[in-house]
Amino acid sequence: MTAGPVAAPLTLACVLAAVMNAAGAARLRRRGDAWPWRRDCVFAAGCAAVVWGLAGPVPGGPFTAHTGRHLLTAMAGPALLAVARPLTLVLRLLPPGRPRRGLLRVAHSPAAGRLLFPPVAAAVDLGGLWLLYRTDLWTAAHRHPLLGGLLELHMLLAGLLFAMAVCRLDPVRGRCGLPLRAVTLLGAGAAHAVLAKSLYVAGPPGTAFAAVDLRAGAQLMYYGGDAVEVFLALALAVQWYAATGRRRARQAARDTVPAGAR
Repeated sequence: MTAGPVAAPLTLACVLAAVMNAAGAARLRRRGDAWPWRRDCVFAAGCAAVVWGLAGPVPGGPFTAHTGRHLLTAMAGPALLAVARPLTLVLRLLPPGRPRRGLLRVAHSPAAGRLLFPPVAAAVDLGGLWLLYRTDLWTAAHRHPLLGGLLELHMLLAGLLFAMAVCRLDPVRGRCGLPLRAVTLLGAGAAHAVLAKSLYVAGPPGTAFAAVDLRAGAQLMYYGGDAVEVFLALALAVQWYAATGRRRARQAARDTVPAGAR
């Protein structure tokens, strides 16, 4: 997707988000709260990935460059942002009061719960990709810059929604177990791989990319998508490891309590 009219505002928003995140984390540490530095780095990397995808130079032919932007803006950037736990940081910064209660009300609302249900989030994210690449939406977006810009915004938000639904590190409505999230990630990865393979054979309807460019872009989408999905799988593995450790610690504590004291 070429840069549309929303590219500049989105780029500015990402830069401001990175600055505000760093300032908020510094404020937490000044008042004595723990906030890992690695989350700051991951959030900054996510913002940088989105900015690079929106406005930075991406090598390759037209389709290959588009694929690189898609990976940065709609996959790598959102995955990094979700792992950085931005909602948790904002909630810890806000004092008790109406703004904090309002944000929690939104995060715990039924609508948020439905959108963040992993299969729904995957359908929103992957469904948009299939519509873009396998219908006439691609050519329409290039004829109408505003539509292209809105699609760029949709890809970013849908990617962030999917990453947050799979990682589920921030306090949001509903509890989705690791098995459901892992299966959803596996299914979404398969759907993304099938889409990339189909693009290797034929480009989006109404386009005439060079065969070399089309195949290079499809391969970048295939292997780049795998890399982002492995990153999300590692985030799930860390959660599983931590949950297993807590469960074993609780079991060990119960086992050490004398029978008469229970």
